[in-house]
Amino acid sequence: MADCRLLQGEVDHLLKQGYLTELFSEKGKQAYMKNMQEPPKPPSPKRTVNVISGGEEIYGVTYTAAKKVLKVTVTHGKCVRHVLEEKSITFDYANADSMLTPHNDALVISLLVHDTNMKRVLIDPGSSVNIILLRVLNEMQAEDKLVPKAHTLSGFDNSRVVTKGEVVLTTFAERVVKDTKFQVVEMEMANNMILGRPWIHEMDDVSSTLHQVIKFPSPKGIRQIRGDQQT
Repeated sequence: MADCRLLQGEVDHLLKQGYLTELFSEKGKQAYMKNMQEPPKPPSPKRTVNVISGGEEIYGVTYTAAKKVLKVTVTHGKCVRHVLEEKSITFDYANADSMLTPHNDALVISLLVHDTNMKRVLIDPGSSVNIILLRVLNEMQAEDKLVPKAHTLSGFDNSRVVTKGEVVLTTFAERVVKDTKFQVVEMEMANNMILGRPWIHEMDDVSSTLHQVIKFPSPKGIRQIRGDQQT
């Protein structure tokens, strides 16, 4: 099995380099060409969703900015691919030159979602689902996309909330386009949206709360999204 996985990784690497395409069937060539096409351009946002808040701290999350004090290198890719091609995602001093330390800030970004410029999007590796507020969905004028389906979500303190349903919205992150499933909840919290492990793993990204940045591979190389610097 190990040899088979290594062979699969090697074939995948060669295909990405443009080799072996002459072995495709006609259907395989069409699928390959479709995957190689440029992703669609994101739409111009029709609106912006903000969060109005006060004070220096909300729900234990401070809004100071961060400055890098050390270097962290994370190697991206499966183990079998390390033999073939190493793709490194590196966080360096340039990622945080305008930030202040020390800080305990969560990683909060702005993101184009559907056709809306979404502020206060929390990147949360501790969440097993992606979450959007019902209020925000209404502000986006996308409530017609809601599929009623009740799920019970549990918090770290064992508190529970029943979802209003699910919705699939397209997220646009530096020319990487993903259809993302969200659980819709009716409650108040400091952020408009939470992107949890499903989105993080689908994006194949590596995030650093210290440097307030997300980095992920794309067809054009390593891309990044900076966290919003709040004061």
